[in-house]
Amino acid sequence: MVTKFEDFKYERPDLEQFEETVDSLLKEFHAADSADAQVTVIDKLNVEFDHLDTMANLASIRSSIDTRDKFYDEERNFFDENDPSFTEITNRYRKAITTSKFRDELEARFGEQLFKLSDNALKTFDPSVKTLLQKENKLATQYDKLLASAEIEFDGKKLNLSEFTPYTQNPDRTVRKDATLAVQSFMGDNLEKIDNIYDELVKTRNEIAVTLGYKDFVELGYIRMNRIDYDRKMVEKFRKQVEEYVVPIVTELKKRQADRIGLDSLKSYDGNFEFITGNAAPKGKTKDIMQNGAQMYKELSPETDEFYTFMTERNLFDVEAKKGKEGGGYCTMIADYKAPFIFSNFNGTQGDVEVLTHEAGHAFQTYMSRHLTVPEYAFPTLESAEIHSMSMEFFTYPWMELFFKEDTDKFKFSHMADSISFLPYGVAVDEFQHVVYENPELTPEQRRQEWKKIEAKYLPHIDYDGIEPLESGAFWHRQGHIFGAPFYYIDYTLAQVCALQFWKRAKEDFDGAWADYLALCKVGGSLPFNSLVELAKLKSPFEEGSLETVIDEVHAYLNSIDDKKL
Repeated sequence: MVTKFEDFKYERPDLEQFEETVDSLLKEFHAADSADAQVTVIDKLNVEFDHLDTMANLASIRSSIDTRDKFYDEERNFFDENDPSFTEITNRYRKAITTSKFRDELEARFGEQLFKLSDNALKTFDPSVKTLLQKENKLATQYDKLLASAEIEFDGKKLNLSEFTPYTQNPDRTVRKDATLAVQSFMGDNLEKIDNIYDELVKTRNEIAVTLGYKDFVELGYIRMNRIDYDRKMVEKFRKQVEEYVVPIVTELKKRQADRIGLDSLKSYDGNFEFITGNAAPKGKTKDIMQNGAQMYKELSPETDEFYTFMTERNLFDVEAKKGKEGGGYCTMIADYKAPFIFSNFNGTQGDVEVLTHEAGHAFQTYMSRHLTVPEYAFPTLESAEIHSMSMEFFTYPWMELFFKEDTDKFKFSHMADSISFLPYGVAVDEFQHVVYENPELTPEQRRQEWKKIEAKYLPHIDYDGIEPLESGAFWHRQGHIFGAPFYYIDYTLAQVCALQFWKRAKEDFDGAWADYLALCKVGGSLPFNSLVELAKLKSPFEEGSLETVIDEVHAYLNSIDDKKL
C-alpha cells in the first residue's frame, strides 16, 4: 500500500519528551563499553532525530503550500520558536560522539564527515544565543510571508510575484515595462519594511557571532555552511576569476540579446525577453510537463524511472503557482518516509522545465542515497548539493524536444546563456554579503549603495531605466537567500562550474559521465565538497584554470549558434 503525501502524519513533537528520550539514550551511550554498543545507541538516536526532522519538514512544506493555513502557520512558528532548544538537545549528542573514547572506531564506521559536521555544529551554538536564534528565525519567516502576501492588480487580475514572470517575457516591451513597474511599486511600498527586516537580521547575526567569540558573522557563516575544505580567500580568488573571464562574455551576450530582439540598448525589463519570436515555452499544461517528465526519466536510466514513479505515485510534487503559496522552488527530504518532496511555482515559462530537472536532481540524489543511515548525509553541504541539481539540467538535454518541440534549440541556447550569465550575479550576491557582515554598522541606505558598486563591477550591462527602487540599489530585496540562508549563493556558482564540466563530458561520453554522476548521488553528503568533486572525476572550481577551460567551451558552443535565426 502506497502512502501518499497528504496522508503523511503530522503531530507536533513534545519538546520535553524529546529531551527525555535523547538524555536517556545518551546515558546509555556514555555507559557503553565498546564502539559497537555506542553504534547501537547512535542508530536509536538517529530514529529520534529523523522523526523530529520529518515533523519540522511537514509543517514547513504544508505552510509554504498555503501560507494562509492557520494550523500549519502556527506549527511553523512552533519550530521557529523551539528550533534553538532542539539544537541545544541535539548538540548533546554531537558533543558525546566527538568526545567519545571510541571516536576513531566510530569514524571508521560512520565516516569522518559526520564528526567534522558535528564539530562545526558545536561551534555555532551556545545557550547564550538561544533567544537571538529565535529572533533570527522569526525575521527570516517575516520576510518570506511579506513577499508571499503580494496581491498586485495587473492585467485585470490579482497576481502574486511568481505569476508576473510570463509578463516579463512578453514580446510587447510596454507590457514588460508595465509588469516591472507594478512589481516594483509593491517592492517600493515595502522598501522600508524589507530594509528594516534585513537590518535587524544583520545586527542579530552579528550579535550571535560576537557572543560566540567570532570576529564577525562571516567567520560564523562559513562554519554554519560547513565549508570544511575551503575558505574565504579561496572564494575571493574564485570571484576574481569570474570577474576576469566571465563578465566580458556575459556583457557580449547581453549585446547579442539586444541585437537579436531589435533594441539599441537592453533595459532591465528586457532581460527576460530573449527572442523576437518569443521565448521558448513548454508546450502544454502542467499535466503534460509531468507526463513528459515521466517519459524522459524512464528513458534516461532505470534508476531515474524508479525514482520518478516513486514521486508521482505518492504525490510528492506541488508545482503549480496559486494564491497564498510561497514563491520559489525547493526540494526537501521527509526522513521517516524516505521520500523527497518537490515544491515549485509553474507559470508557463521555460523555468517550469528547468525547475522539474533542477529540483529533481536534488530529489534523485536523496533517493539514491536514502540507504545511508546517518541523517546528516541525506543531503551534502549546499555547494555540493547544487552539483546534482544543476548537472541534471544538462543530462536531460537530449529529452528537451519532448517539452519544447520546435523551440528546443531556442531553449538550449537560452539555458546555456543563462547558466553562464548567472555566474557574475551569483558572485555579486556573495561579495555583497561579505561587505554587509564585515560592516554590520552600515545603514540600509549605505547597504544599497554598496550593492550598486558591486553591481557595477559584476553586472555592468544593467540599466534600470530610472525605475525605483531598483535604481536605488534594491534589486537584492527579491533574493530570498540573502535573508533566509546567509552565504548560500556562491554555492550555485561553484556547482555550476562542476555541472558545466558534466555537460562537456556528456557530449563526449554520455554513459561514462552518467555513471560518475550516479556514483556521486549514491554517496550523498558523506564527504566534503572537494572530495565529492574528485569522486565525480571533476576539477575543483578552485583549481587554477578549471573555470577558464569550461567557460571557453561554453563560449565556443554559444558562438557556434546563429541565435538571430532562433
